[in-house]
Amino acid sequence: MLQTHRPRRLRRNQTVRNLVKETTLTVNDLIYPMFVMEDANNESHKVEVPSMPGCYRFTPDLLLKEITEVYALGINAIALFPAILEHKKDDTGSESYNPNGLIQQTVREIKKEIPDIIVITDVALDPFTSHGHDGLLGEDGYILNDETVEVLVKMALSQAEAGADMVAPSDMMDGRIGAIRDALDENGFDRVSIMAYSAKYASAYYGPFRDALGSAPKSGDKKTYQMDPANSREALKEIALDIDEGADIVMVKPALAYLDIIYKVKEATDLPVAAYNVSGEYAMIKAAEEKGWVDGKKIMLETLTAMKRAGADVILTYFAKEVAQILGKDYS
Repeated sequence: MLQTHRPRRLRRNQTVRNLVKETTLTVNDLIYPMFVMEDANNESHKVEVPSMPGCYRFTPDLLLKEITEVYALGINAIALFPAILEHKKDDTGSESYNPNGLIQQTVREIKKEIPDIIVITDVALDPFTSHGHDGLLGEDGYILNDETVEVLVKMALSQAEAGADMVAPSDMMDGRIGAIRDALDENGFDRVSIMAYSAKYASAYYGPFRDALGSAPKSGDKKTYQMDPANSREALKEIALDIDEGADIVMVKPALAYLDIIYKVKEATDLPVAAYNVSGEYAMIKAAEEKGWVDGKKIMLETLTAMKRAGADVILTYFAKEVAQILGKDYS
């Protein structure tokens, strides 16, 4: 008798489809990027980012309330990004390692109130520099690598001292993972993890994020330190270097247009792989949803599932709160 393969038998209803599902998205996969801001008048408020509907910059007190809410939804990790006052920015980003700076004070308050949540801090100078670049500028306008790494080490140490569970260098300077790992270990912070932005591309998808922090470069671009979107083998080289230098988690950023990179990285390492579902990817879905062109929630879940299917173990996404509300905090 002729045997006929009928894959549809395993699609016939939702119960069967759930039984054979290959990839499952859970709240445990998510890291929630959040924006904390300073207010010149020390007033308490939040401001929606115009290009990122549903995302806000919070003053520290309101940020703490928001974190309490999302933690109750089952989100166990947040990534903090600062919007500091303009007069605190300078050419060297010195405010980045101020022990009483915005991020450092915010981390202390979070860990005091919600000690079990994982706090991840960004290590890069662009929110703190007057020129908007991730590093120190040389006389010819080229980003100085080793001099920048020295400042990044100070920044990472100050964040660890404040109580950060994980530091996340996003600058793409050569050798910074090893320098930060050595400094953390030498200063008694051997338990602080490093999530390396290992394959971070010079992408056009970052625009809304730079609006949120006011961190767009004042001149030039970031192509001398962020990667060319045309390259994939280079990503594997960057991943290997960061692993050798002591990274605990490696990241691909952006995610949606780089699913092939996520897949290749996952095949190349046993370390956890993070994917950053960046602001432009978020904004496109939100804009299409507002126009009534797509079902935003379904597109959101499909997109994040695709990132996990490609190999991402964790996903940084501005959709985290919405996803947690849909899936429920006990979904695992």
